[in-house]
Amino acid sequence: MYTTTPNPRVGCVIVRDGRVIGEGATQPPGGAHAEVGALRDAARRGESTAGATFYVTLEPCSHYGRTPPCADAVVAAAPARVVVAMGDPNPLVAGAGLARLRDAGIAVTAGICQEEALALNAGFAARMSRGTPWTWLKLAASLDGRSALHNGMSQWITGAEARADGHAWRARADVILTGMGTVLKDDPQLTVRDFDLPRQPRKAVVDSELRLPENARLLDGSEVWVFTTSDDQEKARRLEQRNARVIRLPAAGGDAADGAPAASASDGRASAGRAFPGRVDLAAMLRWMGEQQVNEVHVEAGAGLSGALLAADCVDEVLAYIAPVLLGDAAGMVGLPMLEHLKEARRFEFIDVARLGGDVRLRGRYMERWQQLMTAAAAS
Repeated sequence: MYTTTPNPRVGCVIVRDGRVIGEGATQPPGGAHAEVGALRDAARRGESTAGATFYVTLEPCSHYGRTPPCADAVVAAAPARVVVAMGDPNPLVAGAGLARLRDAGIAVTAGICQEEALALNAGFAARMSRGTPWTWLKLAASLDGRSALHNGMSQWITGAEARADGHAWRARADVILTGMGTVLKDDPQLTVRDFDLPRQPRKAVVDSELRLPENARLLDGSEVWVFTTSDDQEKARRLEQRNARVIRLPAAGGDAADGAPAASASDGRASAGRAFPGRVDLAAMLRWMGEQQVNEVHVEAGAGLSGALLAADCVDEVLAYIAPVLLGDAAGMVGLPMLEHLKEARRFEFIDVARLGGDVRLRGRYMERWQQLMTAAAAS
């Protein structure tokens, strides 16, 4: 779950006569893929794979990358059958791996547990099929949808169990993203805590005006991505001395050079849904992340950036932690413009409800995006 990025999360199990004779999981980049790991495990056990059945999360790759094609290794193992959960949406594979198996006379069954496999690899499938990571927005609020008092106090609306679950979602992401308003108000670390993790996700901040304090706690020596429209070269140089990578992007509604629709953006101070001169183009930011091979982005931000991401159509899922309290006149979860008609509402579909201590976590997914991924990851 935490070490394969930018590669997909894949497991392989080899079975003969109801016995598991080999198991493998994809290793960190440059290491063995799941199929090769399972073949090595079978060899260590002294088992022959001829005539066996391979069960694998993802279509075996058919191209040379950091490692040779897994499809060739599977063909050489001479199994009778290969069962695949999801196809590989990588354009370099996209069915070629399954074709190679069938051409070798191996029976292939595809699409078994496809949705479960895709849930592990939504980020990889999104990046391969549309060029941007899978992005979820974490929200914490009261029963009446309030996220903070007007004086800024928000710690803690939800309980310890909900906060621990939020860290588990942080842990699986490649990037934790926040806005400048949150940095100035809370001075967050943006790290995963109280969770056994072999690596920390990268930190990122939307900071249109390059106001990031040089003593901010998130500047702890690990690399931080700072997305801005500012051309303050002197401030950028000082931040880079703190291991911040300053990325200047087009402004929303302004100088976007690629002709794509610009996204309204906010750094946490302004309400979303309108174009603010100088604000970062959030769609361009996600495209940039895709080019850096980012698969999954976890957003924890204030109402401004949260609303701007939603308004810009940059959110695939929502993680909403709801506490059984009422706050009344307080700040809302997201800053979105007033609607004239209900048909203009942004609609998600609930896919999971979980009780965490005294709180509830709701997962809402943008189903049109999910169906697009299902199509991209179809195996036949």
